[in-house]
Amino acid sequence: MIWFKPTKEKKQQLNTTQVLASLMSNGIEISINELIQYQTKTSLIDLSARRDLHGKMSGNYLARSKGRGMEFDEVRHYQNGDDIRAIDWRVTARTGITHTKLFREEVERPVLIATDLSTPMHFGSKLLFKSVQASHLAALVAWHAKVRGDRVGGIVFNQTKHSELKPRSRQQGVLHYLHTLTDIHQKTAELIANTNTLEDSNVESIQHAFDQNCGRLRQLSKPGSLVYLITDGNHLSPDSLRHLSNISQHCELVVCIISDPLEIELPSSQKKISVAVTDGETRQQLIIGDKKQAEQYKNQANSITEHKNAILRKAGARILHFSAGTPLETQLKDGITSWTR
Repeated sequence: MIWFKPTKEKKQQLNTTQVLASLMSNGIEISINELIQYQTKTSLIDLSARRDLHGKMSGNYLARSKGRGMEFDEVRHYQNGDDIRAIDWRVTARTGITHTKLFREEVERPVLIATDLSTPMHFGSKLLFKSVQASHLAALVAWHAKVRGDRVGGIVFNQTKHSELKPRSRQQGVLHYLHTLTDIHQKTAELIANTNTLEDSNVESIQHAFDQNCGRLRQLSKPGSLVYLITDGNHLSPDSLRHLSNISQHCELVVCIISDPLEIELPSSQKKISVAVTDGETRQQLIIGDKKQAEQYKNQANSITEHKNAILRKAGARILHFSAGTPLETQLKDGITSWTR
């Protein structure tokens, strides 16, 4: 029997295969079973309200409006018209002045998830396509919202199609969203494979579709909603930022940026290798293994990321970054991404 020591590249390949098997994924396509497994991982995140809400719904979150409800808010002097059943007799006896209890009503908050599955999201250099990671994240958010008793809805879109899903309660709302993810993801794959529709993949059409879907998300979001936008952030424009800014004024807006490791830094190499790269519009040569060019590339990538962060913060969004090169669960467990940031 002949024994051999696996090379570093072979070990990496075996490790990637094992990780993909644990994710029930091939890294390129998504299946409903792949997304359903996130039902068991809802403890990884926390969708607790970050700020008081303005909506007048009923459910599990605290509203600014005060009245009879589940959560005690404060005690103040009794005023004419106050409900005598709310009088705080202990404080009244201690102070000699009649005080009444105020309560904050519990409100249910719709959770809206907008997932960008356009053709630029169908890219990956290490583990998963960005579109696959985006779908995994959307599934995790949806299942967690269901556990909290919230209604789940949103938009799934690419540059030619979109599906709007009004918030629905219970498991049906989540499954409806997951099936829509798989459907739109498959349609984008077909769009890429069809050479007759290459004109649909240009930057202008993708940009226009992204702006339109941010507008649709604005119309769909009601005051007090929790809104998630999952995208790579490469098509933010004044129009889309205007829509997002409007959303953040009456909703809690969280933008999840999905990036690929190759977009952050060039791979290391002991030898200098010339490779051709393209963004679908322009083509250029890069030298892998050139330390100076690698540093310039990384600095430029950091600058682009900081610009995205700056304009999204200005629009009132909370920003979370995720990599498509590492399993979502690993990033959340190891604190690579802070969900509560």
